[in-house]
Amino acid sequence: MVDGMATAKITITLPDRQLEEIRKRVAARNSPSVSGFIQQAVQKSLENAAEFRAIVEDALKKTGGPLKPKERAWARKMLSVRRRGTRPRTAA
Repeated sequence: MVDGMATAKITITLPDRQLEEIRKRVAARNSPSVSGFIQQAVQKSLENAAEFRAIVEDALKKTGGPLKPKERAWARKMLSVRRRGTRPRTAA
């Protein structure tokens, strides 16, 4: 148990450079262990994703909500890669 929560053991694959850097941080006592470093990194990533979702939801509330199908189609058209020899697109 870690922090009173059930845990599960998994296997992950990391590039050698990342693992070396993690081990250096553990050796310098900047992280409790390799597992501890990974747990902290995953937690931070989850928090960042939740924060980003909250920012997007707030922005959508302030700007009228999610895109309507017509708006989404226009955006997709405007953001798609132009083919050679085609005319530039104009705003709707």
